[in-house]
Amino acid sequence: MAALETPVCDFDKPAPDFALPGVDGRIWTLADCMGEKGLLVMFICQHCPFVKAIHERILRDTRELQVFGIASVAIMSNDTEAYPEDSFANMQKIAQEHHYPFPYLLDETQEIAKAYGAVCTPDFFGYNADFKLQYRGRLDASRRETAPPDTIRELFEALKLVAATGQGPSDQIASIGCSIKWKSTNP
Repeated sequence: MAALETPVCDFDKPAPDFALPGVDGRIWTLADCMGEKGLLVMFICQHCPFVKAIHERILRDTRELQVFGIASVAIMSNDTEAYPEDSFANMQKIAQEHHYPFPYLLDETQEIAKAYGAVCTPDFFGYNADFKLQYRGRLDASRRETAPPDTIRELFEALKLVAATGQGPSDQIASIGCSIKWKSTNP
């Protein structure tokens, strides 16, 4: 399993819209997910060791970002036939077990991952209130193993800045993770 790094932030690129089914049975759009000050769009899944290493920190940071007006949404775009651990039923199970503080959506056609340019799990896109990209970096220094507790909370600090100023930091370190598991009919 090769680890991939995300591209650098393409500042002010507009967020692609979507209408995807959530684990709660509702169809969610980009506008439904937006917070007062911005939105964190995360591409995650259940099987990836990079996501597992930061799972609890994702939950912590998304809960704490709500205070600053930043909402969050998670999207799962992997091929669920080839990776059954990432099935919709398992998405529902993990979201319920961990009381996800954000919608967890299935991108079955993988069109939304392609529209965003998502390349791996986890892949983070931080938008300001105008739906303009301001952050495309990692959560923190964690990789396949969780970084020490005193590590800098890069994503959290970046999105606090977005909430306060509408702008992300100029220095961002790419996220790293497992490649999106594309269906054989996709690139």
